[in-house]
Amino acid sequence: MNDSEPGVVIVGAGHAAGTAAALLRQYGYAGAITLVGDEPIAPYQRPPLSKAWLKGEADAESLMLRPLGFYAEQRIELICGVKATAIDRAAKTVALADGRRLAYQTLILATGSRARPLPIPGADLRGVLSLRSAADAEELKAALGPGKRLAVIGGGYIGLEAAASGRALGAEVVVLEKEPRILARVACETLSSFFTAYHQARGVKFELGAAIESFVGAGGRVTGVKLADGRVIPCDEALVGVGAAPNEELGRDAGLECRSGVVVDEDARTSDPAIFAIGDVTQRPMPLYERTFRLESVANALEQAKQAAAAIAGKPRPAPEVTWNWSDQYDLKLQLAGVAFDTDDIVVRGDPGAARFAVFHLRGPVIRAVEAVNAPAEFMAGRLLIGQAKPVDRARLADPAISMKEVAAA
Repeated sequence: MNDSEPGVVIVGAGHAAGTAAALLRQYGYAGAITLVGDEPIAPYQRPPLSKAWLKGEADAESLMLRPLGFYAEQRIELICGVKATAIDRAAKTVALADGRRLAYQTLILATGSRARPLPIPGADLRGVLSLRSAADAEELKAALGPGKRLAVIGGGYIGLEAAASGRALGAEVVVLEKEPRILARVACETLSSFFTAYHQARGVKFELGAAIESFVGAGGRVTGVKLADGRVIPCDEALVGVGAAPNEELGRDAGLECRSGVVVDEDARTSDPAIFAIGDVTQRPMPLYERTFRLESVANALEQAKQAAAAIAGKPRPAPEVTWNWSDQYDLKLQLAGVAFDTDDIVVRGDPGAARFAVFHLRGPVIRAVEAVNAPAEFMAGRLLIGQAKPVDRARLADPAISMKEVAAA
């Protein structure tokens, strides 16, 4: 195949898409590759947006997945700032918002996810922000600083990272969470309690069990968040971080099977054999847990990019990986491995009071997930043990005097 014939078209230009394009060349694919993204910049890393970018420790160049020259060198056509609007599966074409139609032999959907909006009065006021793109992060960064007041709606990882960054920049921060604890949907109570106390000690205020009624404003700009109990929490900016929804519309409208994400197999192939999907947009198999799930992480983006590129280039399917993620808040590095599905017990190793500990989630004697705070050895050994599904001795696992290497070898 040569570049004048239909090759691979990748819709989306984020971490998954950029990695898939690079891997296709690495795996020996010689045909045309076209990357289409609706943002005006080349593929970049999103995780630093709520951390280093907000604090001014990263710039656009440092966030780039690859130098701009890489794409030309590798014969990868980059189309930025243009939205893909429809897929014609019979004709094997993708329609773009500017009127162009791109022919493909193989299509990869890497359209990611978007911030879930809060459908309440005042949500359209200026200063009510989400954090999914570099443009979002730049707007938020410009609004933070000494004397500024930030209200964070949602006590998940993105909200807490933004809260930590806001405090580092001197802003007053309050986190509003509808559940009785932060991280309620993604972490155990031990971790929730630890992060609540750690943030409070650094000046972050929390309103838990907070039902939000509306945003209030003046002159078209947000000035506060009104709660169901009548109180108004004053703010200069409000960051909404209440989860993400998959951008599955392009696939669904084309008739692909979707179920809270585009459904794919272990090669990242959709219900149409000529179309793959990777990253946040997918509902994917998780063989280790005998179920499908939608993951939002760099690890998932990288793994599925490998799966799709290998299948397209005719390489063997990569071995399944144990999913992982991380969160940086202040001087804390939280590293997560696995998912706590069907667990019946936890083992805490180390001392939360010293900000160095790990929480292992077990089913019987088998580790299914680990949450490690400033504990890289526990994270690495835990991830290995999750993949091996190897039984462990709980008493030894809980004893920091016994190294993780010894725990794993037992």
